Amino acid sequence: MSDALLIAAHGSRDESGISEFRAFAEAWNRLRPDRLQAAGFLEFARPTIGEAIETLVERGAKMITVVPAMLMAAGHVKNDVPSEIAEGRARHPGVTFHMARALDIHPALLELCHVRYREALADRPPVPADRTLLLLVGRGTSDPDANANIARVSRFLWESYGVAWASVAFSGLAAPSVDGALTVCRRLGVARIVVQPYFLFDGILLKRIYETAARHDAADPEVEIVPVAHFRLHPLLLQAFEDRVHEALHGAPHMNCDLCKYRVRLIGREADLGAPQEGHHHHVRAPSDLEDDHDHDHRPRRSRRRSAPTEFATDPSFHPWDERLLRRLQLVKE
Repeated sequence: MSDALLIAAHGSRDESGISEFRAFAEAWNRLRPDRLQAAGFLEFARPTIGEAIETLVERGAKMITVVPAMLMAAGHVKNDVPSEIAEGRARHPGVTFHMARALDIHPALLELCHVRYREALADRPPVPADRTLLLLVGRGTSDPDANANIARVSRFLWESYGVAWASVAFSGLAAPSVDGALTVCRRLGVARIVVQPYFLFDGILLKRIYETAARHDAADPEVEIVPVAHFRLHPLLLQAFEDRVHEALHGAPHMNCDLCKYRVRLIGREADLGAPQEGHHHHVRAPSDLEDDHDHDHRPRRSRRRSAPTEFATDPSFHPWDERLLRRLQLVKE
């Protein structure tokens, strides 16, 4: 085999985070035995990314696709990992290197957010959606582009969860902090605050998020603060990574199609998938009797058909694993 995959992780001083990442890498390797694979770290763990490149070349790799196991495209993805690839390319001019983009926001990750959200609330007394607030927590970086994507995720989840409000916080390097955000959120008069980290694997920062949530929960008996688990190993996470590899090798759309509700299945917008392309601005065309009373106040349009609640929405045990992914990963037969 000459095609190879290198999963580039940041690394952590927390051993549970390293263990979760290794479990994920091993699962991906088992599911794709047709491809050479290795994992490397920027810091805090071995092998390094450079060492992983050497291992793959020694095993006969002629083309290496480097996939950053990092959610947002900040400094590590924009600078550190490309630097490691440049050094590998200089050492091995006969090897072709490709780099996949960061996961950022992906439909499968939005679905996985729903899975973890439902798991966290499954055994708790029901609270009306209009009394619930979502606090989405990102890693936080010095790159405003990466921080802005956390705000985008919160908006997607706000609309699909149907909660009264959604806000964001960061575990470091960006404001507001989790502590500051919870202090403000508790004053908004909701009955429940759901704290959902947008994190891949366990680590020191994640533990601090949960500790802060527990402290605020104990301090205010009027508001229930519910922590949600991070992503960790799940078929939906594998799907997102596989899609990034496919993009790196075969290209990606240049329009804003990654999260287009007409192109991909988004939670809460399933009825819009594949909707016909029908014009809305009738007034730019020749007038007709049918257009005389056209209401054009630009209120949000609703789908002509209201889909029944999906199995995903009604069954808390249902995980919407993409059958195409499962076939590709040889978990089900054609």
